[in-house]
Amino acid sequence: MIGLYRPGDSLLHRMPAGLKLVLLIVSILVATVFVRTPLEVGVVVLAVGALFAVARIPWSVAVAQLRPVVWMLLIIAVFQVWITSPARAVVVCGVLLISVALAALVTLTTRVTDMLDTVSRALGPLRRFGVDPDRIGLLLALAIRCIPLLTGIVQEVAQARKARGLQWSMTALATPVLVRALRTADAMGDALVARGVDDD
Repeated sequence: MIGLYRPGDSLLHRMPAGLKLVLLIVSILVATVFVRTPLEVGVVVLAVGALFAVARIPWSVAVAQLRPVVWMLLIIAVFQVWITSPARAVVVCGVLLISVALAALVTLTTRVTDMLDTVSRALGPLRRFGVDPDRIGLLLALAIRCIPLLTGIVQEVAQARKARGLQWSMTALATPVLVRALRTADAMGDALVARGVDDD
């Protein structure tokens, strides 16, 4: 879900990483609190689409950022229709989709190093309370790296499951994904320890 940085010289590319992160948080909060109708969802979706156009992000890339959450949104939509109404389902799923799209836009127009440096600087004053901004930055970097890794694992396992004719078996998907994810985590942990990064 977190896209890779795409170089460019648009206004969004030139904005400071800190400002983009603040605007991202504010935008998601505003959408969550004030977007209440399907019409408002449509207006905000058009606005987000305009931001992608300003950033010169190809539509194929934009759609690729949203594809992984489609099934989750469908499940949430069914649940919302069941307990509330179709209109409420549109609003809830629309706000989630908008939030994911905005987060993807920030990562597509911001270098990871710039984001991590911004977070480390923002957490600098907390050093006096025992917080290590560099360690938190490392954790964020690992999280950002692990998302596409896990996505790749799920896609590979899903393809293998389909080739074996088990496309409808959740066990055939969940078990291999879990095993491979744990092995990847162990390998990353060993690599970090080998480089002197531990809990001591």
